[in-house]
Amino acid sequence: MLFNKLPEDLFVPFSGLNRHIYQAVLLDLAEQFFDEDLVDPFVPKDLVRSAIEDTVIKLGVRRWEPEAGETDEEIKELPRSTAEYTNRIYRRLVATGWLEEEQRIYRTFVLLTPAISYLLRTLVMINDLEKRSYGGAVLNVLSSLEAAIKDPAGRGITLQEAAQTAADFSAHLTDMMLGLRELKISLAATSNPQEIVRNFFDRFVAHILVSDYKTLKTKNNPFRFRRQILTMLRELQFDPLKLEKLAKHYQEQFEISFDDADAMVHRHINRIVRIFESVDQRLATIDDFRYRLEKRVADTVRYMDKTTPGMSARLSRLITDVSKLDARKIPKLNTLETVSFIAPGSVRSPIRRRVETQPRVIRQPEIDPRVLEMRQLFKEYKARREVKPENIELYVERHLLGKASIKAADFTIDCIEDYICFSYLRHMRSLGKKGRGTANKYEIKFEDTYVNVADMVECRDFSIQRKV
Repeated sequence: MLFNKLPEDLFVPFSGLNRHIYQAVLLDLAEQFFDEDLVDPFVPKDLVRSAIEDTVIKLGVRRWEPEAGETDEEIKELPRSTAEYTNRIYRRLVATGWLEEEQRIYRTFVLLTPAISYLLRTLVMINDLEKRSYGGAVLNVLSSLEAAIKDPAGRGITLQEAAQTAADFSAHLTDMMLGLRELKISLAATSNPQEIVRNFFDRFVAHILVSDYKTLKTKNNPFRFRRQILTMLRELQFDPLKLEKLAKHYQEQFEISFDDADAMVHRHINRIVRIFESVDQRLATIDDFRYRLEKRVADTVRYMDKTTPGMSARLSRLITDVSKLDARKIPKLNTLETVSFIAPGSVRSPIRRRVETQPRVIRQPEIDPRVLEMRQLFKEYKARREVKPENIELYVERHLLGKASIKAADFTIDCIEDYICFSYLRHMRSLGKKGRGTANKYEIKFEDTYVNVADMVECRDFSIQRKV
């Protein structure tokens, strides 16, 4: 249970009037304990106290509010210097269980227990509110699945990592949907139109739309790999050999029975399948929240125009006055780059609700068999006309069979292939590297007389023989 792993007074510093001081101190101490270059998790006490003192100086703490659990003497003796503030904060963190001391000969070291370390890392992540990458999460699931399926006996444990990544990804989708709901409730409770527009841009556009929702609307949508992931998992479910290897690998890694390992494998597969099959429904819910939120803000902007008398007339006079000024005196506008209220894509024109595409039957077009026959004949005709040095060599060797040399008139031309070979026989060196290699095997001597070959080609007479 949770209370068996964490001290009972752990959250007492966060319940008092000085909680903002403890928050800043713990966030700064996290940099000391979670430093990548920290080889030994035991940090010297002097270094920890120095970090706390730097935080006190940075915050400019000059007042200490009494807290629950302090004695009357501690309440009466309020800190008067930075060192006293540091001592009281340090003792408080040790007493409530955030820090733990260990004595090594003459030096005192400070450490975090595993549960406290994990809790502090989680609090730091909540404070930072780091953006999540949908593309990275989906690609991590895809790469882990590919590794597990390709080598189930050696890297099958990556299936568990894929299931955990998919679960974190699903939780973040839920957080985004709840964030939209919370923002909608907050805007509904606000009666000031300016405050509604300000909160819309500060919270929705900057934190949700740009960092999360916009990712789902880009050309490189990370969900384009979803079908590939589901296909791999479906094939894996009907592959008993790989499932057996995965179960044996789980059995070795977790040191459990084969039946428990096999059940764990199927549980991880089913979890990923459920998450990626329900993505469309969850995105539709998020899109519905987004549509209602933007519609409310658009209505607010529209009513703001109506409740401001004479706004159109004032804008018209302003534009007329600006048109009379020298263009060199008019400053460049640089405040409408991100939000242009007078553009078609402004806040007054929210994105329309996405309409789901209806499924349709894709029919394979039928091609006339005569067209296919003509294509095949044309391919065969092109293949017969293709000039290849190896075919020319076979043509020459066929006529040189049992002879030392042969004259041009002794060649026969019985088909189009023979015609192509005889035409390029005298110009083999122009056929590239292979043609020059074939030409180097023979010696050709041309004469000044002309001959007619097979009543098809009239050319200079020549003789050809193999080189020794």
